[in-house]
Amino acid sequence: MTPRSAGAAAGVLLAALSAACAPRGLALPAGDGQAFPDFSPAFVQATAGCRAVRTLSAELAITGRVGGGNLRGRATVGLAAPGRIRLEGIAPFGPPVFVLVADGASAMLLLPRDNRVVRDTSPAAILEALVGIELGPDELLAILAGCVAPDPQATGAHRFSGGWARVDLASGGAVFLQQDRQQAWRLRAGVRPRMTVEYDLGAGPVPAVARVRFDPDGATAAGLRIAVAQADINVPLGADVFAVKVPPDARAMSVTELRNAGPLGAKR
Repeated sequence: MTPRSAGAAAGVLLAALSAACAPRGLALPAGDGQAFPDFSPAFVQATAGCRAVRTLSAELAITGRVGGGNLRGRATVGLAAPGRIRLEGIAPFGPPVFVLVADGASAMLLLPRDNRVVRDTSPAAILEALVGIELGPDELLAILAGCVAPDPQATGAHRFSGGWARVDLASGGAVFLQQDRQQAWRLRAGVRPRMTVEYDLGAGPVPAVARVRFDPDGATAAGLRIAVAQADINVPLGADVFAVKVPPDARAMSVTELRNAGPLGAKR
């Protein structure tokens, strides 16, 4: 079972969908703005919550466009730093469509309905084959928690009109902060090499929606909208969460075969 059991109402729809309108993104500030030498308190305030997230379990509703096709699905996720993940695609009935587990650099993906298994592969490679976004567990945790990147370190900043600020990161890219009505700084978006992340903030412990666009070199861009519900943070997740029992007769499957099955197995 996942950190949130299959009883959580969610079903993965594994069929290509008709084209849908892309959600409107944030109007992020452009240009150089004005120097913001005293940015540190703003950055600390905006990232304090997401930096404190060490474990996260939640229900995910995923929509988007990958490899020229649309996808829609639901899953449950359990993440724990460093490097642990359980991602389970839940079907409307019967066994899960897939179960991805990793506890370190090596991951395993079980396809219970096909009785196939991908072994000894990086979690980032399996996630890229499943949803078109190449992320490791710690990167996914940072994105869902609202930090854009793991342990972001600021090197400088600029201010803009409308209560916006851009903070440059030591790892490359930047995050965009905005003041709310109470003048508190909130992290609203970020850019990293080959990736853009935007957030819809809610009242929960993590952003309600993360919109992720991935632009790999020489490949078709992938864009996902990930809605997060029933999020629990910093609840201990045992070692059994990040393990899966593989039937002895399960047949081996390569990452290439998994990728050829389409996003979330839509072609299977």
